Amino acid sequence: MHRKQRTIRNPKACKGVGLHTGVDSIITFHPAPENYGIRFVRSDIKDSPEIRADIDHVVDISRGTTIEENDVRIHTVEHALAAVTGLRIDNILMELNSKETPVMDGSAKDFVDALLNAGIVTQDSERKVLEITRAVNYTDYYRDIDIHVIPSDRFRVTFLVEYPLPALGTQYEAIYNMEEDFAVEVAPARTFCFLSEIEMLKEQGLIKGGGLDNALVIVDKKIDQIEINRLRHLFGIEETIIQGANGILNGKLLRFKNEPVRHKTLDLIGDLALLGTPITGHVTAARAGHASNVEFVKKLKRVYAKELEELWEPEKN
Repeated sequence: MHRKQRTIRNPKACKGVGLHTGVDSIITFHPAPENYGIRFVRSDIKDSPEIRADIDHVVDISRGTTIEENDVRIHTVEHALAAVTGLRIDNILMELNSKETPVMDGSAKDFVDALLNAGIVTQDSERKVLEITRAVNYTDYYRDIDIHVIPSDRFRVTFLVEYPLPALGTQYEAIYNMEEDFAVEVAPARTFCFLSEIEMLKEQGLIKGGGLDNALVIVDKKIDQIEINRLRHLFGIEETIIQGANGILNGKLLRFKNEPVRHKTLDLIGDLALLGTPITGHVTAARAGHASNVEFVKKLKRVYAKELEELWEPEKN
């Protein structure tokens, strides 16, 4: 089935703080012409350099996906990319006034709301879509990770995670109609981390903008008053911190029973956008993260190099 490309009608902005850099950040979504693709622009840098959303531009996957082109970096691009591709937007320019996208509430919901409010419009050119005709498999035996894609009549994602914790356990999510379900079933799922990781992440210079208002913190160790005081100092907060009965710090309520695996699905959709072309296929993933997502997309690009080249080959007169 042939479908037309899409962009947004009007510019729309979201303001927040970068999850890892802690810098104030505004992302503004702009309409773009046909066959433009998905790009970022750093308006805080002289000449406003553009960075194409491309798997070959990935330079770091430390708790997020960072891309770089011509020595210009943008951190944590996956949520914005997921929002754009989940809504089937083909052409868009995302302007940033800093080096990282704003984390918002830890999900892609605010980005999706902004894009829907901007209005989605159909363009004249046909959409370029990579049809999966043969399976591509990626396996990391050491970390017990599997990602596969097989032929399907539409873009689908199935994800499985397994954690030895009562608050998580084994979780499964299947999105069979991305266009209809993404905004409601995937976009609101928030990022999460484990309590035992927080100090390590802080020491690595990460989660400078992280807090209990933009992430779920899974309690995976016993905490006493000394630990609570340390956490309050790390997050720079005065309010009380408790171990919730549901295994989430402060007992924060989940938006979905399986919210963590839905967020993993969100991350995967964002990383898949770096292929540069939407796909028609069923992606299944088990215990995957940004590092494996990126390796899978690189392999997918190699296997389908000829088809991708033909898709983007200029039309012959």
